[in-house]
Amino acid sequence: MIEVVLPAHLRRLAQVDGSVELEIEGDVTQRTVLDALEARYPVLEGTIRDHDTKKRLAFVRFFACEEDLSNDSPDEPLPAEVASGKEPYLVVGAMAGG
Repeated sequence: MIEVVLPAHLRRLAQVDGSVELEIEGDVTQRTVLDALEARYPVLEGTIRDHDTKKRLAFVRFFACEEDLSNDSPDEPLPAEVASGKEPYLVVGAMAGG
């Protein structure tokens, strides 16, 4: 099981408390995790990735094992600790401003 931690506003939108656990078939990549997340919670479509291109939205970041994975290829395997369920995959709302 993959543990996905969402920011509070997306947890509220998906009506979940705490983290989400997902079963992933095959390779564990950002794409497969986000595809499974959106399949389970269709209300999240377009809130993390663009509806059409499936590219990460500008103010959303991805972290795992204390590393920023936001600019990594969506098809690159996630760290083994995430794939095994030892570490969570974090979806974080980025902040901007001055």
